[in-house]
Amino acid sequence: MTTPALNLSNIELHYGFVRALDSVNFHVNPGEIVGLLGDNGAGKSTLLKVMSGAHRPTTGKIEVNGRELHFHTPKDASDAGIQMVYQDLSLVEAQDIATNLQLGREQLRPFPFNLFGIVDHGAMQRSSAAQLDRLGVRTAPMTRPVEMLSGGQRQVIAISRAAVRVMEGNKTGHNGIILLDEPTAALGYEQTRLVEGLILKMAQEGIAIVLVTHNLPLCFKVADRIVVLNRGRKVADVRKNDTDNDSVVGWITGAKAAEVTA
Repeated sequence: MTTPALNLSNIELHYGFVRALDSVNFHVNPGEIVGLLGDNGAGKSTLLKVMSGAHRPTTGKIEVNGRELHFHTPKDASDAGIQMVYQDLSLVEAQDIATNLQLGREQLRPFPFNLFGIVDHGAMQRSSAAQLDRLGVRTAPMTRPVEMLSGGQRQVIAISRAAVRVMEGNKTGHNGIILLDEPTAALGYEQTRLVEGLILKMAQEGIAIVLVTHNLPLCFKVADRIVVLNRGRKVADVRKNDTDNDSVVGWITGAKAAEVTA
């Protein structure tokens, strides 16, 4: 049996007397794409923040590749091989693509210039181009400022940065986990296609992906499994091929009884 890349057991998160998450069980396997769906306020973003270390659950257990961990900060989750891509992307728009891909991991020029913290822009551009080639990404020259990119290109750069970090920078030896929060919000058809292709490519590389989206066509196109939250509780966990659009909408709205088959 495959050990889940990320496994959450009986996760609860309380804000005073309010239960934002109520005994949620969730897992994603290596190379699997799980669509995490629900209406506004269902608990999707809260669950993502628990996975990413931004929130500590009131009760419950988090396991990464079979090992129980306790996240106190997002850095703890990052060190465990988990990367979160937020809706605001966290890109430095005035800087070029290469700088954004290497943000926080800038390469310095050889000795003695490294003593003065002089950045090797050429090496960063070559490294960034190689990283995008590995993911099959074609965007723009590495020297182009992010502010000159389309919305879809910016989203691809943010997701690519997360993919590179989990593939090359985590300390677990595993392929890692990427959490995507509404990656196609406000994108057009062609730009959404760019993001779709990258998500599928990352899964082929063995990365586990959790996709929060309101875009049901996108979910049915790329996800292997669908999990639905309603008022902080998991009401569905099914293989994509075992359900349909109407059933998913029913779980989201509460019109359909809970079903957990995965």
